[in-house]
Amino acid sequence: MHKIDVEIKVPFHDIDPMNVVWHGRYPKYFEIARCELLDTIGFNYNEMKATGYAWPIVDMRIKYIRPVIFQQNIRVHAEITEWEHRLKIVYTIFDAATQERLSRGYTIQMAVDMSNGESCFETPEILRKKLGKV
Repeated sequence: MHKIDVEIKVPFHDIDPMNVVWHGRYPKYFEIARCELLDTIGFNYNEMKATGYAWPIVDMRIKYIRPVIFQQNIRVHAEITEWEHRLKIVYTIFDAATQERLSRGYTIQMAVDMSNGESCFETPEILRKKLGKV
């Protein structure tokens, strides 16, 4: 499987009036890890676009376990778990110091042919090649 860990120090602008990370910021942490993960397989968003496919997120789930706070160092683990018919990436957010699990979730992306805007119900060969699954 393809996976990566990214460390982030929580910035002040991610905090809500309750002094914890606002729930809407978690997708940003997922996105930071997803971009790093896609870079490792040579298929970042610019490379996707160059192949003629867009990969919009069609589903996302987040389970909030423990609050994340200002200046906390977190580790976001991202792993590709499915690539046939869709791209599923599973995320787990940990406290970087204690390794306590703080949140988990996933995103699902689907290939869209940019020439006609149609969804692809089979993973394009280029992604399978990048993952070494051809």
